[in-house]
Amino acid sequence: MVPADAGLSSHPGRMGGRGRELLALRSRLRLGGGTEKIQRERDRGKLTARDRVHLLLDPDTTWAEVGLLIAYDRYDGAAPGAGVVTGVGVAEGREVVVVANDATVKAGSWWPETITKILRAQEIAMRCRIPIIYLVDSAGVNLPYQDGVFPGQYGAARIFFYNSVMRRYLRVPQFAAVMGPCIAGGAYLPALSDVILMVDGTSFMGLGGPNLVKGATGQTVGREELGGAGVHTGVSGVAHYGVADDEECIGRLRELVAALPAGDCKPGAGARFEPPMRPPADLYELLPEDHRAPYDMLAVLDTVLDGGGLREFQAEHAAELICGTGAISGIPVGVIANRRRVVKDKRGGPPRFGGIVYTESAEKAAYFIDTMNRQGTPILFVQDVSGFMVGPEAEHSGIIRAGARFVEAMATTGVPKLVLTLNHASGAGYYAMAGQGFDPDFILTLPTGRMGVMEGESAVMALFGRELDRLKATGQVPDEDLTTRMDEVRADYDRQLDSTFAAARGFVDAVLLPEELRDTLTLLLRAALNNPGPHVGAFVLPPGLRGGMGGTGS
Repeated sequence: MVPADAGLSSHPGRMGGRGRELLALRSRLRLGGGTEKIQRERDRGKLTARDRVHLLLDPDTTWAEVGLLIAYDRYDGAAPGAGVVTGVGVAEGREVVVVANDATVKAGSWWPETITKILRAQEIAMRCRIPIIYLVDSAGVNLPYQDGVFPGQYGAARIFFYNSVMRRYLRVPQFAAVMGPCIAGGAYLPALSDVILMVDGTSFMGLGGPNLVKGATGQTVGREELGGAGVHTGVSGVAHYGVADDEECIGRLRELVAALPAGDCKPGAGARFEPPMRPPADLYELLPEDHRAPYDMLAVLDTVLDGGGLREFQAEHAAELICGTGAISGIPVGVIANRRRVVKDKRGGPPRFGGIVYTESAEKAAYFIDTMNRQGTPILFVQDVSGFMVGPEAEHSGIIRAGARFVEAMATTGVPKLVLTLNHASGAGYYAMAGQGFDPDFILTLPTGRMGVMEGESAVMALFGRELDRLKATGQVPDEDLTTRMDEVRADYDRQLDSTFAAARGFVDAVLLPEELRDTLTLLLRAALNNPGPHVGAFVLPPGLRGGMGGTGS
């Protein structure tokens, strides 16, 4: 597993500063509950969640951790990573999803955001049709927060619903290793998997622990006798393999992955490609200090795409929106990106502003998406969008209908959609550029990403514009109270627009440094392309299983 942070982000400027802040935050979160609790787990003969993930994945391969920053700014910092490590990696040469409870964080118990992370991991496995591996080590529901864990459509029960859909219909391999406690309803997660492994002496699985059994039935029973590895592999038959320790458990999991039937294709495997025309470090200079300033989007794409760059589609028409084709590590991709400079209108009209979607650019994007869909080419949406054009000319040109065509084409395309936010992701433009509500396969952002309905200054004008106009008309200036209220709005918007704010709430899968982009995009494209069928949500069933008929599960 490549240490993503080694030697990165020593650059000056906005990106460099944000990058260093990100590295410091990552380092703190990866310690989970802290060094003392890490040592306590090891003293018990157990590996930590991150130790286990490291052993499970192939050496020197990319690990795309999903949701590392979730909940980092909640619970007074007591829930780093929401107590679970999730992501996409490579085991035995095969893309897999991993879910590993972190026992150093409140004994691996489930916070509300733990459910969010596990569901997101399962949705990735379902959408990509790749194996999912659960490394279970959890004391169950974090009882003070049960109201955010237990009930609701997207509460803990949804995990078991996804388990069942994967088994019965999608045939996504699910392997569960119980490597610590697995208590109460949480026991259904491994029980609904295809294969269960348990570790002698450290794992326990039961609908109730010894204390609950004594309180409910009056019986006194030891932990091992109630639900240890020996009981479930030799008596109940619930588990399938017993292993001596964590290392043997991880080795057996790798064997199970290696024994899976080979897929029809290995997307991108062995492909020859030229390196990008520009190194990734150029992004530190290409993206301006002022997020409102123009820059060269094609040069940015040259740091991500294989040598040869982008072949533009209708380059001279509606040039404020870039459409084109290229490749990432030999994998063909379509690209839709917002050009961030003023563009001359070829028809002789007023210049157009990059980052704004006009009627013609919406129509162009819709046609391009349909073309990529027919060709089966995945699409990378590179977001730096401020919204759709407004005003009489825009409305008279039919921008509402054109925007709807753009949104519909994007929402219903069957090819994988990946999103990368560079700067702005604002307004309805964010939606059209494959916003989270439209179920893109993966959503990534640079530390400079800014996600929100509008910028802070725009919000100030929306909230205080009339008052400011009235003061201006009478030759007055804002008093201290009004100035304070406007500054508070600006500060609040700046906080909410921040990429780490979005990541803490699961609005993006990961915040990446420029040096990490290509390797991560390559891994995620390969993962997505394991599913040759439509990528229109996690529940699109393969032919023969639609309508709830057919299929017997594992």
